[in-house]
Amino acid sequence: MTPSSGKLTITPASGPLNGHVAPPGSKSITNRALLLAGLSAGTSRLTGALKSDDTRYMAEALRAMGVAIDEPDDTTFVVSGSGRLSAPAAPLFLGNAGTATRFLTAAAALVDGTVVVDGDEHMRKRPIRPLVEALVRMGVTAEAPTGCPPVTVKGTGRFGETRVEIDGGLSSQYVSALLMAAAGNDRAIEIALTGADIGARGYIDLTTAAMEAFGAKVEQASPTSWRVAPTGYRAADYHIEPDASAATYLWGAEVLTGGAIDIGTPAAAFSQPDARAYDFISKLPHLPAVIDGSQMQDAIPTIAVLAAFNETPVRFVGIANLRVKECDRIRAVSTGLNAIRPGLAVEEGDDLIVHADPALAGQRLPAEIDTFADHRIAMSFALAGLKIDGITILDPACVGKTYPGYWRALASLGVGLTGDIPKG
Repeated sequence: MTPSSGKLTITPASGPLNGHVAPPGSKSITNRALLLAGLSAGTSRLTGALKSDDTRYMAEALRAMGVAIDEPDDTTFVVSGSGRLSAPAAPLFLGNAGTATRFLTAAAALVDGTVVVDGDEHMRKRPIRPLVEALVRMGVTAEAPTGCPPVTVKGTGRFGETRVEIDGGLSSQYVSALLMAAAGNDRAIEIALTGADIGARGYIDLTTAAMEAFGAKVEQASPTSWRVAPTGYRAADYHIEPDASAATYLWGAEVLTGGAIDIGTPAAAFSQPDARAYDFISKLPHLPAVIDGSQMQDAIPTIAVLAAFNETPVRFVGIANLRVKECDRIRAVSTGLNAIRPGLAVEEGDDLIVHADPALAGQRLPAEIDTFADHRIAMSFALAGLKIDGITILDPACVGKTYPGYWRALASLGVGLTGDIPKG
């Protein structure tokens, strides 16, 4: 079991959870917008933004690279830049923020100087070799001896090659990182996939939409390739939609308890891929026998915990990428479910099978849930605590990575919490 910081026990809901909760801004979009604003000449105003560990790491890294960032309120960044990033005086420490790490690794090629991108012990286990190898093929001096951070990039302000192929099967973030950096080159760049598979393709659409909002021109040359013009970026005012991954926990709480939770945004209005999870969550306790999670990866822990209360077993497929997230999420979810009741979950290769049992609801089954310092594991298993007595979340403060106010949000709906309640 991983070291934990505190414990938080959930009191089962005594009735439907009703109320209004506004999810925080999208982490994925906030970190894209921060980088693009940092690469822009002029002053950009980002509203509806997420303020959390992951976005704080991105903002601090940009400040270290010469970008001025003010924070006039809890959901706004005002970003002023020259259009170029400067070499930082020290390595960039990005915690376990995968988006910030991947995006800044590619952007470092546009710096005239050396940039070291590093993270915490968890980030140092997350693969980045495909992105580093792509940068090398583009004429950039870059190395990551372990295949994971730290990464050293010796930038020259430009890319030497104008076409690169990359395997996006492990993470779409590699492709997004190259796309965003490519607009800062002095010549157009074509980025092509080595195959048709790509993790969460919808996030590429998020990337290109954000790029275009800041003045870039991106052409989808084929289903597996993009051409990015050498436009650079211009400052813009940009509003960030709520986080769809965060919304999945509130949708889950609503369905589990038969309540009505207004999150202020209809599921159909989200542009983020994880919003697809609503179509499954709303079907509980009649989830399908097989769920393909390839295009809504961050929502799978939520649906998998909910599946424990389904009428029939559920097999999750297309989720191999979950093994290289903040932790091995397939293992973390199966470990947590089996802590509640042995045999509740089984791993078959990279598939996860949840042996559903609606009779779990109302039982007392004391279990300490190891979150492996992963925010999504903590937030997902809190849902189990709404129906099962005795669920205790270890290291509850880890939700600060993307949703610092999560526990406060549950409490506002009437959920009882006992133990070390983090400030958020």
